[in-house]
Amino acid sequence: MAIEKGEIAFRSRRSVYIDGFAHKNPVPVACRIGNIVYSGGIHGLDPETGRTADGLDRQCELMFGHVRDIVEAAGATTADIIKMTLWMRDRGDRHVVNRHWEAMFPEPGNRPARHALHSELGSGMLIQCDFVAVVDANA
Repeated sequence: MAIEKGEIAFRSRRSVYIDGFAHKNPVPVACRIGNIVYSGGIHGLDPETGRTADGLDRQCELMFGHVRDIVEAAGATTADIIKMTLWMRDRGDRHVVNRHWEAMFPEPGNRPARHALHSELGSGMLIQCDFVAVVDANA
């Protein structure tokens, strides 16, 4: 939709929630305004137990699954993700993360940017991420 000179563009904020992954505090898992989606922190929460899964591989499997579910609930796809930030207890374990990364983003020429940071995560978390997506304005 084109905005004519003198018009004010109003953008409403839309909170995103999904089944199987929620924050303990009263915040959504992501938020969309216009064609931009920002997630909150996403980790390997096991929806069956309500707890962080054991082991980095399982945490990555669940985390990337939650990313997919969240971005789709926001009206986008993983192809719309432009940046992911990872917080890892041990950045030396990126080879484990890379298997899941390459499964979600198999084409080297069509991957989002990524930044991995060291963090002392609590609650058994070995990894956590967030993402930014830019969505087709008509989605």
